[in-house]
Amino acid sequence: MSEEYVQLTIDGTPISVPTGTTLLDAAKDVDVDVPVICYFAHTTANGLCRLCVVEVEGARMLQAACVTTVQEDSVVHTRSPKVERARRTILEMLVSTVDISESPELQELVVDYECYPERFEGGKKRQPAIIDDNPVYLRDYSQCVMCWRCVQVCADDAQFSYALNFSGRGFDTQIATFFDKPLPETTCVFCGNCIGVCPTGALKAKREHLIEQGVAPEKVMEFTRLKGKKKKSHNSAG
Repeated sequence: MSEEYVQLTIDGTPISVPTGTTLLDAAKDVDVDVPVICYFAHTTANGLCRLCVVEVEGARMLQAACVTTVQEDSVVHTRSPKVERARRTILEMLVSTVDISESPELQELVVDYECYPERFEGGKKRQPAIIDDNPVYLRDYSQCVMCWRCVQVCADDAQFSYALNFSGRGFDTQIATFFDKPLPETTCVFCGNCIGVCPTGALKAKREHLIEQGVAPEKVMEFTRLKGKKKKSHNSAG
């Protein structure tokens, strides 16, 4: 059976793509870059962050491009005033509460969309200091943008370990382990998938962090092998 195709227009360019293609993938076919945060090519798209919203003529609301499939004769705008205003607001709210100093892609978007996060009063999300509870990973939730990628790859999308999940409610929601247990006491198998999909510095390999802090290579190896009470000595080293 031959594959069925859908005809539509994206930013003035006619395009034909297979039925079931998302607007995000269709946009890529015409070299249109739609920004994303929660979306990752190898995890399930859930449309959480809404940064990828686009305007489809005739639709009542903006559509999340990562989960919305193409429709025949649709006319799509990826940088209309309405779209830009929505993305700018999302970025401003995000930056007003989260540290994005290690997220160059997000920093570029903030500049591109001329964001002014100062208009949202309040403060950064209240997060604990860097969590250093194992020899392999560090967790810095002050830089977590709640994209959910780490939860997904730890669960059904990759590892099936289920060591990470959401914790808290509202403004205090964060990624955590079940019952806030240290990673070695969870089902974590230290596969590294969570670090691989993290778009910020919220999850980082401890060795990478130590090298960035200027710790000598021989000390890096030592610190990442320490166990039990001795491990605490690293806290004073940064």
